[in-house]
Amino acid sequence: MPALFSLWPVLLTYVLSFVYIGIYGNNHHHMLHMTTRVNGKILWANLHLLFWLSLIPFTTGWMGENHFTPIPTAIYGVDLLLCGVAYAILSGAIMDDQGAHSKLRAAVGKDVKGKMSALLYALAIPLALFHAWMAIAIFAGVAPMWLVPDRRIEERLDKHT
Repeated sequence: MPALFSLWPVLLTYVLSFVYIGIYGNNHHHMLHMTTRVNGKILWANLHLLFWLSLIPFTTGWMGENHFTPIPTAIYGVDLLLCGVAYAILSGAIMDDQGAHSKLRAAVGKDVKGKMSALLYALAIPLALFHAWMAIAIFAGVAPMWLVPDRRIEERLDKHT
């Protein structure tokens, strides 16, 4: 049992990252339902998002195996920030393709939640170098903001079905 207890940092980071992957999966699903067509720009933006998401298991494992030391924790934050940036790029590519009357644009508006998340990640990254646990708290605090799929998109989808 003591050997299992010593793995709690790995389990904690796994759970946090699983939640993040689930959040991105759900919101990605909803976003694509708002998409009327797909072009090359959207496909490449989607691949860009998938790349940063694919690094989450690596950064998660590195952070957990090193018990939340500063550099792995900061790199985990960089990965989360780049996932958010890539998601915004994908969203922007879809809205650009759909034009001024984009259903997605109408649903997300000014995307305050996305901008707030990016700001919190950007603050947590340098903080991780001095107070890793505070950075982890910020990473964990951002997740509940996104846990429920974006209601603005769900409301728009309900109107069109």
